[in-house]
Amino acid sequence: MKSTQSQRYRYTSWSAAALALSLAVGLSACGGSKAPAGDGQSGQAAQKTAEAGQEEKITIEYWQYQYPAKVELIAALIDEFQKKHPNITVKQTNFPYDQYNEKVATLVPAGKGPDIINLYYGWLPKYVSSGYLQPLPESAFSEEQIKKEYFPFVDTAKLNGKYYAIPTAVRTLALFYNKDLFTKAGLDPGKPPATWTELVDTAKKLTEQDKNGQYVVEGLAWQPNAQLHHWYRDALVYQAGGKDISDDRRKILWADSPAGLEAFKYLIDLSLVHKVGTKDFYNDDITAFKKGVAAMNIDGSFQLGGIKKDAPDLQYAIAPLPSYKDKATQVSFWVNSITKGVKGKKLEAATEFLKFLTSKEVQEQWVEKVGELPAKREVALQDKYAKDEKLGPFIQQLSYAHAHFFVDEKLERDYFVEAVDQVALKQVPVEKAYDELVKKTQKLFDDYWAKQDKK
Repeated sequence: MKSTQSQRYRYTSWSAAALALSLAVGLSACGGSKAPAGDGQSGQAAQKTAEAGQEEKITIEYWQYQYPAKVELIAALIDEFQKKHPNITVKQTNFPYDQYNEKVATLVPAGKGPDIINLYYGWLPKYVSSGYLQPLPESAFSEEQIKKEYFPFVDTAKLNGKYYAIPTAVRTLALFYNKDLFTKAGLDPGKPPATWTELVDTAKKLTEQDKNGQYVVEGLAWQPNAQLHHWYRDALVYQAGGKDISDDRRKILWADSPAGLEAFKYLIDLSLVHKVGTKDFYNDDITAFKKGVAAMNIDGSFQLGGIKKDAPDLQYAIAPLPSYKDKATQVSFWVNSITKGVKGKKLEAATEFLKFLTSKEVQEQWVEKVGELPAKREVALQDKYAKDEKLGPFIQQLSYAHAHFFVDEKLERDYFVEAVDQVALKQVPVEKAYDELVKKTQKLFDDYWAKQDKK
């Protein structure tokens, strides 16, 4: 019905404009060169009205993976955007996470994929080297503007001297802890662990096992294939006095100091030596935490929305990651990019939608509906977020957050999990598993840069 009414309105406006133009021309012809005052202006206004009514309609396609809170929010944002830009239609398409990259690899090269795509920042090097994306239009997203408005870690979206993506929101890691379980164990819920040593001691006091040694409550959830690999690279290594990667992004630096091995051993010892948690307890770490059988968990701000929905009565709090020699946390983000073949009017429309998705208003909605943190400094550092009981601990860590540069996010994660499993399940010495992890990860980087240098 709305479409029919809109068509009638455009037709009526066009007819009126055409009649006005005809009258103006007729009067001019009858009266010679001296038309009545104002007729020329009326004719120009009528012509502009006619042209506006006939403005080209553009349809662009937006892709993201199937994450319910994001899908619902984007649907609402599309409606909001289309009201402001009635000549642009945005179509949202979603795929299961596990199928996402496969669909991109199949359809984008054939020119049948999205115009704007939402992807994990760790996939960017692979997407750019595969020719899936184009640099952001500098007229709308200049380097000067990005550096001024966003936190420094957004530079990981810069490749070959150009920005290929921009985030709406970011997420950091922090310590989630169950206040009721703290009280039950005789611990003060207002004093969460702040150091590596305190984390171990607190986790031991919170851990409960039955007479057969089976976990009833994990003191600290321990899920290597969840957030622990991020915790290692971008938090534990730095906290131990080391560094993740060289400034030119070519060399893994974990083994360049004792910090890398110390951090790796600390993470593994939590389960094998201190026995405060185990892999796959209640399926995974966040499920155990929501069910109240994991007292603490290292996780991201993106979990806030899910906990609110799935465990609304859970009494929990957030604290910055426990530190050691220095403070550090991991930051990651999903970005929006424009695909390679988008040109002309579609590129203009895609740019407008991307500007909308990174606006202050949208970033604030993202906090409320998804739980992720605003990507722009001025939005994130507002008192209503920075002083919030749940969001504040995440936001206060943004100034010392690190974002690892992935050349192959999936393989890098797999290598880390394999190394942990070698120690935990096959009794391989921790030093041997660690050395193999460093070598395999470095080879990934060597192979990636060798291909880039040939281009």
